[in-house]
Amino acid sequence: MNILYSLLCLVLGYLLGSIPFALIIGKLFYHTDIRKHGSGNLGGTNAGRVLGKKAGIAVIVCDVLKVVAALGVASLISPVVATWTGLACCIGHCYPVFAHFHGGKAVSTVFGFLLGMSLFVFKDASFFLVPFAMFFITLYLFKFVSLASICGILCGTLYITAVLWYFNADNILIILACWLMSALVVYRHTKNIVAIRNGEERKISWM
Repeated sequence: MNILYSLLCLVLGYLLGSIPFALIIGKLFYHTDIRKHGSGNLGGTNAGRVLGKKAGIAVIVCDVLKVVAALGVASLISPVVATWTGLACCIGHCYPVFAHFHGGKAVSTVFGFLLGMSLFVFKDASFFLVPFAMFFITLYLFKFVSLASICGILCGTLYITAVLWYFNADNILIILACWLMSALVVYRHTKNIVAIRNGEERKISWM
């Protein structure tokens, strides 16, 4: 029965992640399909650039909360199931079934993942605050959201790995999910990495 519930949580996580809030908010309130503007990604960064600051913030909050919700529900089963459900939610955000598998780059959902892990798996705010601080330090120094996102999740994953150094089956599964989360974020930002190397990546101007 636990296996069935675990699989249902993974499916729920993916479906929640697949809800394209950037597309919904863009079409509902701005009559704009942001897939046809800016970078074309269904994420908070592109929503902010195309639709404005308020829309960008709304998308980011919704994208964060959908992962936190998924983790919260799955934590009723176990910390391991919660972690993998959070990963499934982020995969759904990147490859949403409700938007022809064309989604965002998991920037907001990564921090939803880390926030959910802090609240429901570790019950320790440092698992969110440490990578969040790394994100803003990197963003302040280099002005690239993409680079800051990569550094943030890698920092969070390294922190989790260091804390769970006493390996057992559950810890290994949690660590594996976190490293897969990191790999997903790096993969989704491959073009950004190339653009940074070529001096073509757009920098933020508000910091």
